Amino acid sequence: MSSPSSPIISPRKLRSDLYSFSTQDDHDPNTPLVISVLASLLERTMARNETNTKQFIKSTSPSDDRTLVFYSDRTLDMTIQSFLERIFRYTHIAPSIYVVAYIYIDRFCQIHKDFRITNTNVHRFLITTIMVASKFVEDKNYRNSYFAKVGGITAKEMNKLEVEFLFLMGFKLHVNVRVFDSYCCHLEREVSIGGGYQIERSLGFMCGGHMKSIKRENYNKRNNLMILLHQM
Repeated sequence: MSSPSSPIISPRKLRSDLYSFSTQDDHDPNTPLVISVLASLLERTMARNETNTKQFIKSTSPSDDRTLVFYSDRTLDMTIQSFLERIFRYTHIAPSIYVVAYIYIDRFCQIHKDFRITNTNVHRFLITTIMVASKFVEDKNYRNSYFAKVGGITAKEMNKLEVEFLFLMGFKLHVNVRVFDSYCCHLEREVSIGGGYQIERSLGFMCGGHMKSIKRENYNKRNNLMILLHQM
């Protein structure tokens, strides 16, 4: 018999919520603070980028065309905060995953300097980076099809976004403790309320020593398989 604190998500309830895309007014008190910090940062980034969207698309060079895979004509009527809370509500991935996802976002933007995060790509980009970060850090994960439903896209789209993201990143997914801590500090400085947020730093333990070496090796093997299939 399930406890009230751990409600069972029925397929009908999940399906209804996933495709209604209604914004939730009530915030889960257990939602990690990193979600609010990351949402605030991305909202400000989008506000700066929105005015340059048309110019960006017109000036995109052929070598950067692959980044357009994240763009969609159909955008979700949902704030970044609500979208991140939605992901957390249905996946319950660790707070550190959101930090790793932010690291991937920053790396991606450094590699592809013409890429701009806007309301036409942010949801697909976020669900992809979070899913990849979760796969790299965690030992157990949901299937791509589940992440796809949470993100409001098809499983086929999710698979394609993952593969394209990995190639666009050059498979540079490793995050050491020093880098992780530096990004935590950056996020903590972004929003200052009552002395600032303190991001949960559980990744420091997970990346210590050789604890994750086997997991990274398995994921790298999967990435190598993707490369072979992509070349066929």
